[in-house]
Amino acid sequence: MKFSIYTLGCKVNQYETQAMEQILTEHGHQEGRIDEICDAYIINTCTVTAVSDKKSRNMIRRLRRLNPAAVVAVCGCYAQVDPEAVRALEADVVSGTGGRLAFLHAVERAVAEKTSYFAVDDALRRRAFEVLPAGGMAVRTRAMLKVQDGCSNFCTYCIIPYARGPVRSLPLEEAVAQALDCARAGYRELVVTGIEISSWGRDLPGRPPLSQLVAALCEAVPDCRVRLGSLEPRTVDEAFCKELSGFSNLCPQFHLSLQSGSDTVLKRMNRRYDTARYLESVRLLEQYFSGCAVTTDLIVAFPGETEAEFEESLQFLRRCRLAKVHVFPYSRRAGTKAAAMAGQWGNAVKEARSAAAQAVARELEEDYQRRMVGRVYPVLLEETQGAYTVGHAPNYVRVYVPGDLPRNLVLPVRITGLHQDGVVGAAAEAVPE
Repeated sequence: MKFSIYTLGCKVNQYETQAMEQILTEHGHQEGRIDEICDAYIINTCTVTAVSDKKSRNMIRRLRRLNPAAVVAVCGCYAQVDPEAVRALEADVVSGTGGRLAFLHAVERAVAEKTSYFAVDDALRRRAFEVLPAGGMAVRTRAMLKVQDGCSNFCTYCIIPYARGPVRSLPLEEAVAQALDCARAGYRELVVTGIEISSWGRDLPGRPPLSQLVAALCEAVPDCRVRLGSLEPRTVDEAFCKELSGFSNLCPQFHLSLQSGSDTVLKRMNRRYDTARYLESVRLLEQYFSGCAVTTDLIVAFPGETEAEFEESLQFLRRCRLAKVHVFPYSRRAGTKAAAMAGQWGNAVKEARSAAAQAVARELEEDYQRRMVGRVYPVLLEETQGAYTVGHAPNYVRVYVPGDLPRNLVLPVRITGLHQDGVVGAAAEAVPE
């Protein structure tokens, strides 16, 4: 059969999509584009916001119109949380966030036998981690390795614990084996991902810390970069930094999820840290990983957030000197505690605060990038854009290099200035020790 997969949402969804692509290709099926006639369309949905739900529904309708004879198969977080709404859109195959292999077999049967399939479990009862192949289908530069699923934090604004279930971890030995497979396949960077990777190991014997997994991966693939996904700030303590600072292949970019720079808002969000603990993590990273990039997410206009609390957030961003900030206006999500809170803000306030926060984010990002000028970084080249070959430095800053250069090459580049959404530089002799 000819299939195509459309993905919404986070890196975990992207990982699971590439895994499904690998499995279907290994079964002899042909991958097509999402905008052409296929036998089966798979939509891997997201439900983190109401807007995500709407995008998922629109794509299901669009693909049903594109080829009414095709099998339309839906999986992912939106299908998990509201499967009846998905079935009402005339999807032929509906699954949630678990049982990917069974889901793919159902897609194959639906195409061959014109059958339907509807199987969505109770995510909160899951206890096993479903092992899928790591990697990435497009180009062999950066592979994703999912080491953890589920979340037990229950932040008041978030539906994901209900969509993904409790914490489940990929055993360390299996993670190392998958990392070795990716390195042998030619990948130059490994992105360690999960729903909440700081929780890795909590369900394993002995409750090993995340740092133990990261150290094992860095040791196993010394010629491959290891990049960490989003971290809960409390994960980053002195023991974490001491253990990992000796690995030259660990990318010095750490995404510490903040969400608010106001302690009172953090408490209403049910975050498990305050700004003092967050700042401690930032300072430890700066101490042990010189020049590292600390990036974050910020939610603005959370229910009840006052102007004073919002200003606290902006000042705290500046105090942390973050390298990049992703700004999101609060999105009311049915089924969460925050949806019932007083003080829900309208679009005008959300837009104004988003614009103000994004201005601070641009200021911080440009300041960090200016500090890169004159230094040499090993850049993993990934694609050609016009007159430039584009890749990423270990700190995940986008680097533009003039000329058409080979992809999947790590090139020493001296940064000469800022350019578009990153920096520009020229090939250098070597990266200084």
